Amino acid sequence: MRRSGLLPVAFGGLLAGAGGAPAGRPVAQGVRRFRITELSGTATESLRGLGIATGTGLGGKALAMSRPCAVTDYSSARTISHEYDAAVAVEGLRSVLAVPVVVHRRVRGVLYGALRQPFALGDRALNVAIDAVRELEQALAVRDEAQRLLSFAQAPLTGDPRAWEEVRAAHTELRALAVRIPDAHLRQELLAACARLASAGAAIAPEAPPLRPGASAQLTPRELDVLSAIASGATNAVAAARLRLRPETVKSYLRSAMRKLGAHTRLEAVVAARRAGLLP
Repeated sequence: MRRSGLLPVAFGGLLAGAGGAPAGRPVAQGVRRFRITELSGTATESLRGLGIATGTGLGGKALAMSRPCAVTDYSSARTISHEYDAAVAVEGLRSVLAVPVVVHRRVRGVLYGALRQPFALGDRALNVAIDAVRELEQALAVRDEAQRLLSFAQAPLTGDPRAWEEVRAAHTELRALAVRIPDAHLRQELLAACARLASAGAAIAPEAPPLRPGASAQLTPRELDVLSAIASGATNAVAAARLRLRPETVKSYLRSAMRKLGAHTRLEAVVAARRAGLLP
């Protein structure tokens, strides 16, 4: 937002917990709160840690209404309440906009952009803020899905073949998600869960033939990503879209994995990888 040059001050925060206010209508019951935790371009710390309640101030209004809100001069605006005027005045903010962060139809937080002059914020500034919010919403949706799959992967393992089909599907989704996670800690946590599922899967794959003598099972992470997608029944084109790779690149990784596993077909590669504890 700041790099656009239109909104030199940006700040915001997320609601605690996984939920949020339902999008599309004002909140009639229960007061939700978020705390401003992220600041960029500010001159003071007056806004940090400020708790914003549903319906209060500009951000609380955006939270309640689930839509962007803006004022040209915060301190004199008649369309909002003024619980936070002191903190806003210390920072010297005048024109402010607030955009709700909505994931799966639930408000998860609010992102603000501001000026220190009382100028009307037009469509360009609003579009910059909305683009930033959309990017954040996508990142949160990916993180939510990662956490959901991670909790599934950490559940007690079972030998039920039907349950293992779900485990294998979760493994494939986890590997595909891991490459999209910018948080290195969470990414490693996902890959560790994948490894746990894969090693447990080796114990229930008696039908898989042993690796051929001399075959190496040391696959690269990308080779494992591709093989996991192929194991779920994906075509090269589908695997490429899922992993954000070119189809030719998928073919290259697959050929390399097959060679290392001593396999002549895709199926042989999958069962050999399962036998080796590389796939569940």
